[in-house]
Amino acid sequence: MTQIRIGEAARLLGVSDDTVRRWVDAGRLPATPDAAGRKTVSGLDLAHLAQELHTPTDTDSDERHASARNHFTGLVTSVISDRVMSQVELQCGPYRIVSLISTEAVHELDLRPGAIATAVVKATHVTLETPGARA
Repeated sequence: MTQIRIGEAARLLGVSDDTVRRWVDAGRLPATPDAAGRKTVSGLDLAHLAQELHTPTDTDSDERHASARNHFTGLVTSVISDRVMSQVELQCGPYRIVSLISTEAVHELDLRPGAIATAVVKATHVTLETPGARA
């Protein structure tokens, strides 16, 4: 079973270390000590909490109905355009998302640095990596 330290768990959930420690202290996230006595959480428990934290509720006012399940909302950090195509960069928490879209769409959506946008990703092929894995 994968054991994850508090700091790494916080990074993966996009919250502070203190928030994860509060969840551990409140019993929301079970923790066990590692060989050095530091608190760790199981990868499975962390995955369940991540799903719980990021599951849309019926009260979400900006809920969209779409078949794509991967939505990344963030700030536009860069827009590089020519006459036909544009490269738009978003910073979505710790993730940098780059999209190539038409310049017409950039104007219609009023995309510019500082604007809020959501990248919706639907892919038929996704490559996964793990720490230390070799291709």
